[in-house]
Amino acid sequence: QVQLAQSGGGLVQPGGSLRLSCSASVNIFTMRPMGWYRQAPGKQRELVATFTDDGTTTYTDSVKGRFTISRDSAKNTLYLQMNSVKPEDTAVYFCNGRGSAGFSWGRGTQVTVSS
Repeated sequence: QVQLAQSGGGLVQPGGSLRLSCSASVNIFTMRPMGWYRQAPGKQRELVATFTDDGTTTYTDSVKGRFTISRDSAKNTLYLQMNSVKPEDTAVYFCNGRGSAGFSWGRGTQVTVSS
């Protein structure tokens, strides 16, 4: 089972920036697709951004132009750069990827956008 270790998150003011990281125990480019989900209180988990099977990126409409997903092969790490954050971005964020043994999830990290 692939291990995904998340870091980043915390409290940020509206309009601020934050970067989430997800370090994998395997070559990150072997995990396809791989991306970020979030779950706000009382809501279903939703896909935020992902690298698809063919390596292209997709974003949910509410974060387009504000969030950027990226990955670093040397560090086997997936990132989510969050800019111009809004209170509605408040949620627990999870990284997820499919490896040879199936899907793996990070443990989640809380992001709270508040003044």
